Amino acid sequence: MPQIVVCRRSFLRFSAGAAAVGLIGCTTARERPQAVPDVPSRAGTSSVLAEMYGERLEELYPLPPVPYEKIDSRFYRQLVADPTGERPGTLVVDVGNHFLYLVHENGQAIRYGVGLGRAGFAWAGRGVIQYKRQWPRWTPPDEMVARQPELQQYSIANGGMEPGLTNPLGARALYIFQDGEDTLYRIHGSPEWWTIGQSVSSGCVRMINQDVIDLYDRVPNGTPIVVTDLSGGPPMQS
Repeated sequence: MPQIVVCRRSFLRFSAGAAAVGLIGCTTARERPQAVPDVPSRAGTSSVLAEMYGERLEELYPLPPVPYEKIDSRFYRQLVADPTGERPGTLVVDVGNHFLYLVHENGQAIRYGVGLGRAGFAWAGRGVIQYKRQWPRWTPPDEMVARQPELQQYSIANGGMEPGLTNPLGARALYIFQDGEDTLYRIHGSPEWWTIGQSVSSGCVRMINQDVIDLYDRVPNGTPIVVTDLSGGPPMQS
């Protein structure tokens, strides 16, 4: 039975209006990586999973619960032995196994399951989380719009897609830069929980919305990130 990481709820359940005010005043300048939370006993696993993947009524766009019983337990948020060898505070995306790790002290890491699209295999190497956004707008690149003309209404010129439950970037997005340049590579939420652990047609690194909220709260701007393949496959090229 995996050790499951305890979900850390928001301080209070806010109304949509109050959540919007909190979003406007949000800052990440003084954030620090948080300590590894206590791990519950096995007897509490089911109730903890229900808490971790339950509804989020305090969100600007309230999130429905995720039917976690239908997801392979390997992809639940959980505390594991760190396989990456990276220093604490580093994010590691393991594209070969569809995992994302947040490395902590004492040889531990929080592991999340992820889904990968074509863009998720398009970049590898080292970078930083330049900035983060809550309930971001989605602006598909012009190249994608050229391939899929039906996305023209969401183009950069048209201002992108409004945030919301159907927005492909989900509840949170983390933007990866390398050497000061935008890689166009994102870690983001997704309402399509059934794609976690799979390779799908579009997107970068997608997470369950409840998981990307948890990750967003744990890492500050400037967090180092490594995108690699720990499965033993051919080395990825940056």
